[in-house]
This record gives sequence, structure tokens and C-alpha cells, in this order.
Amino acid sequence: MKIFPMIAALGVTAGLAAPSFAQTETTTAPDEGEGQRLGILECTIEGGWGMLLGSSKDVTCAFNRTDGSVDLYTGSLDKVGLDIGKTDKAYMTWLVLTTVANEPGDNALVGTYVGVSAGASLGIGLGVNALVGGTQDQIGLQPISVEGVEGVNLAVGLSSLTLEAPQ
Repeated sequence: MKIFPMIAALGVTAGLAAPSFAQTETTTAPDEGEGQRLGILECTIEGGWGMLLGSSKDVTCAFNRTDGSVDLYTGSLDKVGLDIGKTDKAYMTWLVLTTVANEPGDNALVGTYVGVSAGASLGIGLGVNALVGGTQDQIGLQPISVEGVEGVNLAVGLSSLTLEAPQ
């Protein structure tokens, strides 16, 4: 069966990609009009089954703004593409960036974010999801901590993260 070599190759690819994502954070202040760091988004992704051509999992997130305030969100992480297997609860952390020089208001991250994702787990695994979206597609979510996933799963495809303000 060729599934194990695919899982191993995907795991190595995700492992090699993760350090490059983590090292891209700038240490100098951006100029007016360039991108700016808004904070850190930490999400808990519920476990579940991949249904071959995709999956949908509930998420709860906390957006830790650079000013120290915290916004809470709920939503879903939907994947379209190859998604086979079962995973337990996972955790993902993104650096939140914007391309515009403004200060976002309340519920600044409400919206849908899309991007390419890859992940594999055999016991403990890794995943990478870089996403763009939000208000007028001006917010980027750059992974700074890859998923801590337990289970047996292989997923490659498009991801969509939808965030809503809690009711």
C-alpha cells in the first residue's frame, strides 16, 4: 500500500515548511502603507473524520491583539480536496497581518479566509495552513505554530476558515 510513503513525504514537507513560516516575522517596524502586524490568532480545532473529498470542523479562537486586548471567535475550518482519516482535537496559531495601514475595529477578523493546506498524522502529525481573507481580503493569517494533531489522517487541498463573533 502506498499511503505510508505519501504520509511520510507530506510530513517531511510540512516539517521543512514550518521553520520558514516561523522565521518570516519581521523585527523592524513597517512603514506606513506596508503590512502591519495586528496580533496572534490561537485556535482550537475540533477532531473528526475526513470524508475523502473534504471535511468541516468547528473552531474556537482567541485573537490576541498587539495592544493586549483579546477578541473571541467561533467558526469552522472546511477543507476541500484529499482528506482521509480521523483526527483528535488540534491547535493552530497564526500571525495576523494586514496590508493596509489602519487600526481595525471590533470583530476585525470576522469573515472567511482561504488558502492551500497540507497535513499528515500517524499518531502525532503536522499541518500547515496559510490563509488570506477577512474584510476586503486585506488580512493574512501566517502560521507560526503548526497544528498539533493526533490521529491517522492525510489531507491536501484548499482550506477555508470562517470566523464569526460569538452570539
